[in-house]
Amino acid sequence: MTSKTFMGAGLGVALLAALAGTALADDKLTELSPDGKEACFGRVCDAAHLKAHPNQKVARIFFYYGSYPVSHPNEEPSSGPSGYNGFVATTVRGAKKPEWVGGWCGRGDPQSSEIHCGMECDRTMASLDLDEKGRLIVSGVQRNLYLDAGAEDELGEEEYARQALGTEDDGFRLDPMPAQSCKAEFARIDPIDPALGAPLRERLKPDQPFCYGRDYDAAHLGSHPDQSTETIRVFRGPIELASFAGDPASWPDGADIAVSVTTRHKAAKVTQSYSCEGEADQWRCVASAKTSDFSCDIAAREIYLRRGANGTMMLANPNSSLPIVDLCSKAAEGETASDDKVYRLEPMPQSACTP
Repeated sequence: MTSKTFMGAGLGVALLAALAGTALADDKLTELSPDGKEACFGRVCDAAHLKAHPNQKVARIFFYYGSYPVSHPNEEPSSGPSGYNGFVATTVRGAKKPEWVGGWCGRGDPQSSEIHCGMECDRTMASLDLDEKGRLIVSGVQRNLYLDAGAEDELGEEEYARQALGTEDDGFRLDPMPAQSCKAEFARIDPIDPALGAPLRERLKPDQPFCYGRDYDAAHLGSHPDQSTETIRVFRGPIELASFAGDPASWPDGADIAVSVTTRHKAAKVTQSYSCEGEADQWRCVASAKTSDFSCDIAAREIYLRRGANGTMMLANPNSSLPIVDLCSKAAEGETASDDKVYRLEPMPQSACTP
């Protein structure tokens, strides 16, 4: 078990995935994509160019106009194709992989050929235009493109200069390229691990039970003195299967699961139910009162499930939402203080998850 959680990454992906759906699919920018399909523009600067522009940090830059390009196997029910948007990926000198940002692009002035690409919080990603050779001119790129607003004051001049783009990182001319070139560039950002396999929503069926768990031996517990959990099971059995009233096409939204645990301090097994929904590349599961009566609002007690390597399941408990503590007690407030934050669970026979 490790203390690293994956909730934040999942939420970040969900946020950008939502962003990718904000543009209307019929609001196509035909100058970028005359045939209405995805479009790609890019440039890889050679050594001579970089030597002549010492204040330019960006060595590679790609602009992709199309659907969300940094996608992992998704746990959300399919909602059809997303709208068309703009995405920029840049790799600075010496970096091993790109940074990227996404936004929505449109023409503010119908009389102007310039296209504006904006981001959340009224920020500008870039302005776009095409030259006579069909190259994409990317201008108006701010040095803090990948930083929070106000970062210059917060970081200080020296650190800001290190993290921000260079003073010459603007006015790029990008050549038209096959869409696959941009997809390959964005794939460098967060490569998919083939060992993780299919998403949980494909691996686990709405009408089939499952059981995952782990039993921690004395050696493991001895080396993790701040871990309370001795055994843990995550499952869907007859009760959970019967409770699913949703449309299988919306799976896993509305899926109930149960989590049973024993701890060092309480050998008796405690079981808690949760109701799940797909969120980016994980299941977000909220504690429910189906198995217990609660004197408090447990709607904020959330755990997260994600596919693990080689058929395992990862469970994150970043904010004390497992029944290793009383969910209405002071111990359940705030971030998980013990070493019970992330579990790697193995598939088990259903008999190992009997209530």
